[in-house]
Amino acid sequence: MNAPRLVATCWTSAGNVGPLDRSEVSPHSPADRLHAIAAAGWDGFGFAHEDLAVVRDTIGFAALRDEIDAAGFSHVEVELVTNWSDPDERSWRPRWEMLLEAAETLGATFIKAGPAAGAPATDLASYVKPLRRLAEEAAQIGCRIALEPLPFSVIESLPRGAELVRAVDHPAAGLIVDFWHVFRAGTSLGDFAALVPIEKVFGVELSDAPSEVVGTLFEDTRNRRTLVGRGQQDVVGFVRTLRSMGYVGAWGVEVISDEHRARSLETALELARSTTLEVFYRAELGTY
Repeated sequence: MNAPRLVATCWTSAGNVGPLDRSEVSPHSPADRLHAIAAAGWDGFGFAHEDLAVVRDTIGFAALRDEIDAAGFSHVEVELVTNWSDPDERSWRPRWEMLLEAAETLGATFIKAGPAAGAPATDLASYVKPLRRLAEEAAQIGCRIALEPLPFSVIESLPRGAELVRAVDHPAAGLIVDFWHVFRAGTSLGDFAALVPIEKVFGVELSDAPSEVVGTLFEDTRNRRTLVGRGQQDVVGFVRTLRSMGYVGAWGVEVISDEHRARSLETALELARSTTLEVFYRAELGTY
């Protein structure tokens, strides 16, 4: 098998904590997480902003970079900048400056950006200049900005995200393609391949889920993602589609669920990686 480079995205290694908890800080220390990720055989990792703030205020980003180099990781992600389209920069600038500092010191592949929650925007024009500004500032430190469209946000699908990134027209502005956000937005693999330019796909995230949504879309994405290949979504077809489009980058694995949060750090990382490799094996063999 042509082995993929796999990345343990932030929530896969975060332990018993989830998006929009009162505190999103992992109960595991940054060093313990990195050691466990490396021991499980991952090629890279991601950390979210609250954990990065802990690193900055304790051991410092330079010390974490030493750990990254010692582990031999080839891919680092930092996230998440939000509210970036708000003209009042006080709502997002401090976090963004911290993410830029972390990205530069840690050698991050990209910084993730999330759109605001809400009804889909009828006109993307007001988002073009703000996203271009993030791309320009990321490029100044040798990094890139990767937008992650969310089906419960103002930029609700990957085709819409691709439309925005095309309008931004900056080499440091691209997309994160999260499989959950593809199928829950109702985007077919055919439409995805036709409407999303592969050269603008900076990163991919894999997960799986039951066929039906449980609760709101946010509750479903936060609490019901399964291990890759353990749900009812066509993750094998998704992998084949990305490869047929020419994607050659790393593959993030983002398992977010009550079940996953209850696992030990070591078990969570081992299961997330082994089940993902099983899917790539099936995709390469041409079997489901």
